[in-house]
Amino acid sequence: MIRRLRLASGLVMLSYVTMHLLNHALGLISLAAMERTLHGVMAFWTQWPMQLALYGGFTVHYALALWALWQRRSLRLRASEAAQMVLGFAIPLLLLRHVVNTRLASDFFGAGIVLSRFARARFVATPAVIQKMRQRIAPDVVASYKGLFPDQIPERLVIAMIGLHFWLRVRPWYGRVRELALTIAVLVPVLALLGLFEAGRHVTALAAADPGWAGRAFAGLARPNPQAVAELEEIIDALTWLFVALPAAVLLARAFRYFWQRRRGLVRISYPDGRAIEVLRGTSVLEASRLARIPHASVCGGRGRCSTCRVRVRAALPGLPPPSEEEQRVLDRIGARRNVRLACQLRPNVPVEVTPLLPHFAHAADGARRVDLAEGSEREIAVLFADIRGFTALAEGRLPYDIVFILNRYFDAMGRAIEQAGGRLDKFIGDGVMALFGIERDGDSACREALAAARLMSLHLADLNAALRGELAEPLRIGIGIHAGPAIVGEMG
Repeated sequence: MIRRLRLASGLVMLSYVTMHLLNHALGLISLAAMERTLHGVMAFWTQWPMQLALYGGFTVHYALALWALWQRRSLRLRASEAAQMVLGFAIPLLLLRHVVNTRLASDFFGAGIVLSRFARARFVATPAVIQKMRQRIAPDVVASYKGLFPDQIPERLVIAMIGLHFWLRVRPWYGRVRELALTIAVLVPVLALLGLFEAGRHVTALAAADPGWAGRAFAGLARPNPQAVAELEEIIDALTWLFVALPAAVLLARAFRYFWQRRRGLVRISYPDGRAIEVLRGTSVLEASRLARIPHASVCGGRGRCSTCRVRVRAALPGLPPPSEEEQRVLDRIGARRNVRLACQLRPNVPVEVTPLLPHFAHAADGARRVDLAEGSEREIAVLFADIRGFTALAEGRLPYDIVFILNRYFDAMGRAIEQAGGRLDKFIGDGVMALFGIERDGDSACREALAAARLMSLHLADLNAALRGELAEPLRIGIGIHAGPAIVGEMG
């Protein structure tokens, strides 16, 4: 539930920020387009259900950030995780004045929201232009909205993109769209900034060409009185202290918890290379690895989603606490036995020995690999082996560059045929290809797939010979052998 709430609240705020930035980007088209879109966006987000979703989403997301800070037993973080945490707590401070001087001033103090033209002019104006604006608009208008549009575009989008990256990078398809997603993430704030500058340039030109333009543009603008301005400043000061005090209070409480729990004793966690560390009870194995500076895979950042932090465990009596429902769901997905746990979710209260099952540089796709395949099991499979007939004679009269070129074309064609039939390439040996069928299916399916692969390999070989007609004195010929039966299947080395 916490994960779903964090995701839902984050997506609501990301939607608001994205619409806000795209509205800025319309300045590249025209002020009129920017203005019309602004009124549409405001009309959408000022509806009470959307206001409830936006402010409620912020409250929930911030509360969960404090909870996550409290839950962590170690603040030794990766650079991306540290950036996410620091920016997450800095965003409210950066946006505080902007929110108070717009939403609170409008909803509770009767002030009108400043037109986008004025905001963009404030954003790009030089000191000389600001002086002209002060002369043409009542000075209290400029003073009332001082600091109104800080537009912390990079910070807002960076924190959102880091969160999205952590959420999506465990998905199998994310690797295929990651470059496109990065392009969009960079392009949106760049277009927003360009739109702001272009709008400001137009506003400056309008104000210089028509001395009465500013007065007409802001004639009906409701402005807060001096007392309201003072009250808004007090609110800003109070909220600033609140957003500084809340994380500080959690950090202070963490310090008290550390000294209190240290009195209850420590737990020893040992690793295969002889290293060990003693940690407080309730510390996860993944946090212990980071405290001991032992490299440990964790693609999802310790959220129990990717399974790359999986470890084999041996514990002292009376044993370990059982896995939670969510951890058990992930363990079932990867075919884990009882002695395999997720390091990010396992919080031992007795001495344990742990062995990471994946290298520390593991990727998200590695988390999808089943544990029973990695550890070894007996299965009914089909094995296909193929090699090139007369390859030695072919290689003797050619340069190494030619041999590598021909072999790579050959392996590419054979590999595609095997994978299209549902097999798994096991290895290349010289000019030989070894493939396995039925790793995750029954023996009958394995035999059918192996025969289909042999047929496809013959067809692909004919196409390859046609493509290499100018390179070869005679066509390549291959021999294919297939055998089915019981085999021990596991990841060796």
